[in-house]
Amino acid sequence: MSVDPALLSILRCPDEHHAELTLDEEAQTLTCTQCGRIFEIRDGIPVLLLDEARSPESGAE
Repeated sequence: MSVDPALLSILRCPDEHHAELTLDEEAQTLTCTQCGRIFEIRDGIPVLLLDEARSPESGAE
């Protein structure tokens, strides 16, 4: 299931820098363009919780 393009255009990283997010449709994740945090998309819903985000290092495994 994919994220609606209109929704994707307004979503931002929940950290204080509020950077844009890039979509990886295959992995069903959103990645912050500034800090690199990776947020999962579950059942078509982005989970934009800092406590549940993966760091770029853990996402490269």
